Amino acid sequence: MDIDGPIGPIIKIAVDLARRFEARLIGFCAADAPLPVTMAPEGAAIAAEVWQQLRDDIQKRFKDLHAQFDSLVAGSVATEWRDALGNPNHALVATSRIADLIITGASQGASTGDSYRTVDPGSFVLRAGRPLLIASSGTEHAPSGRIVVAWKDTREARRAVADAVPLMAMPDEVIVVTVNSEPSDRTGAGINDVATFLATHGITARSEVLKADDESAQLVDFLSTANADLIVSGAYGHSRIREWVFGGVTRSLLDDSRLCRFMSS
Repeated sequence: MDIDGPIGPIIKIAVDLARRFEARLIGFCAADAPLPVTMAPEGAAIAAEVWQQLRDDIQKRFKDLHAQFDSLVAGSVATEWRDALGNPNHALVATSRIADLIITGASQGASTGDSYRTVDPGSFVLRAGRPLLIASSGTEHAPSGRIVVAWKDTREARRAVADAVPLMAMPDEVIVVTVNSEPSDRTGAGINDVATFLATHGITARSEVLKADDESAQLVDFLSTANADLIVSGAYGHSRIREWVFGGVTRSLLDDSRLCRFMSS
């Protein structure tokens, strides 16, 4: 949960999923305050005092969020609360070792926003070793209508499909789609294999091959036309001196707050 909220929608989605899977729900928030910069030696003590006050305010906010969390869950599922006074990304990566799935929002899309108060979802999904469900803006229910798998024959996409199997058992329809500028028999065979894999888990999926040069634009258009409730995809990127650089599709999906996005890397 972002410390500045609102937390209601994301908690309602999480409770919905926890009920369906009889899971334990962990409420988690992390934030920190930057140390004020001062050039004068006599300002160091004042800066330290201001910094400590900011951190005390964060601790108070944690208590408020914990109370809100308990109120929203209202005993409907088993819960645990955790918070951390530190960098949100680092803290959540460490905490993710206890979870099957991380659920969050993405108010800043693929950009970092305030790194002291929010988690950067793109950076996180590339580091966590756990799948990430990024809720669409304002939604309060777990996606259960139509799921689209954005297939690309990569390790990340294979991981995402396997991780999302429990979620894909719930919807009305699953579509496996791939975009290729020069589709071939191999392209069709790849998505058919994905559909066959899903069938072994009791999930019926149909497949589509889209021919286009601009993969990101074609995929976003397809998702809009298909009226997708959830998009499953691999997350692609690499670190470059503390900055995450994403592939075009990953960035486009992170920036589209209309979609619920399930990503693994």
